[in-house]
Amino acid sequence: MSQSSQGDAVVLPPPVRIQARKGFWRETIESLAVALVIFFLVRTFAFQAFRIPTGSMEKTLLPGDFLFVNKFAYGAKLPFLDIRLPGYSEAKAGDIIVFQFPEDPKQDYIKRCVATEGQTVEIREKRVYIDGVLKEEPYAVFADTRVYPLGRGPAGMPERDNMRPRKVPPHHLFMMGDNRDASYDSRGWGFVDLRLVRGKAWITYFSWDKSRNLPRFGRMFRWIR
Repeated sequence: MSQSSQGDAVVLPPPVRIQARKGFWRETIESLAVALVIFFLVRTFAFQAFRIPTGSMEKTLLPGDFLFVNKFAYGAKLPFLDIRLPGYSEAKAGDIIVFQFPEDPKQDYIKRCVATEGQTVEIREKRVYIDGVLKEEPYAVFADTRVYPLGRGPAGMPERDNMRPRKVPPHHLFMMGDNRDASYDSRGWGFVDLRLVRGKAWITYFSWDKSRNLPRFGRMFRWIR
């Protein structure tokens, strides 16, 4: 043991403090708590994962596609509050958007925005007109060759193929599925309040083909447009 002296006094080195190591379970619980907090923050304010269950957005999105939704785009909603943080863009025609279903907010729907507030939407023989101008929609798919007269469409969608002009009210969107003959959308249940919007569809990170029980590798990590 080293020591030094000044006259008859002996000076010892200061004691070394040894910090006790945390217990295994305490470290594990703390790590899990931090991970959960980070997951909650990311899911609430940044990105959220969704799965496509139906074919209403074919061929853009297929059943079994898994995707991330960007909540930054339009601004994330604060939990338990009807307050939305500022986003870096506004919802516009052509965007594919995930939103709470107006008739049952516990359900999430995904559709393409066709028109925004102030615009007038009309459908003539399956073709969409915005403010009287035919809209070019290369993504639209029509699987049913029948064209129903005005007000005589299939159950729940009497104006599926022909729809009277509807003006989108303030702070609302008109949404339609890309698979036009197999989509239950704004033609049937009306407009979407912007307060119900969760975010903009961003990227598919995985895809599973249920009919073949195989992944669709070509659909992984694809930007959604």
